[in-house]
Amino acid sequence: MTLSGKTALVTGGTGALGSAVVAALLAEGARVAVPFRKPGELERLREERSLGVYAKALSGALLDLTDETAVAAYAESVAEDRGGLDILVNTAGAFAGGKPVHETPWSVWQQQLDTNLKTAVIASKAAVPPMVRRGGGAIVNVSSRPAAGSGQGIGAYAASKRAILQLTEAMAAELVEFRITVNAILPSTIDTPANRRASPGTDYSKWVSPEEIARVVLFLAGPDARIVSGAHVPVYGRA
Repeated sequence: MTLSGKTALVTGGTGALGSAVVAALLAEGARVAVPFRKPGELERLREERSLGVYAKALSGALLDLTDETAVAAYAESVAEDRGGLDILVNTAGAFAGGKPVHETPWSVWQQQLDTNLKTAVIASKAAVPPMVRRGGGAIVNVSSRPAAGSGQGIGAYAASKRAILQLTEAMAAELVEFRITVNAILPSTIDTPANRRASPGTDYSKWVSPEEIARVVLFLAGPDARIVSGAHVPVYGRA
């Protein structure tokens, strides 16, 4: 159990990718804190992931991830309760698109920036002070394959995810002296029930599962990746 004694905070931890990351972290011995948006989501996570003996190492709280003060207070409470904070994984996010930029209202851009970028910035800001006190840590951000492309038809989403890459590079450079690594993964379409329903008839065998991506997150958060920071890691396989 490579993460025994470590404490992780996972935003978006009740979602398809986030729940896989939570389960993987717990299986490697980490204690995991999950902020959630709606009552009952933490209980659903425990049931759907069949956490068993690992469930006691999972905690959570109802939290608005765009509330800077509340998120900072939560991160400090997790660190105080668990003796420190070692890992942050920013999986919170949402997708919107389907129209060219000139037909996309600003409200869509604002929603994408708030959900994909703002949540990651606020959570990262909150996690850094306890990580500095801990003597190091790891932050893993979730960008997306379109962030490295044109973003045609999904400009707002792609822009918000490209901003995640810049956030990753800036924080990696700023935090190197504190032994805090900051990396980003770039999934394509993830093999989830919701995505299958949205794309009937697609060759799903080319999609990557949440569990496969979670193992890459484990590597970036774990002891073998202490010399890796500022990386943009593609995790889309043959998709």
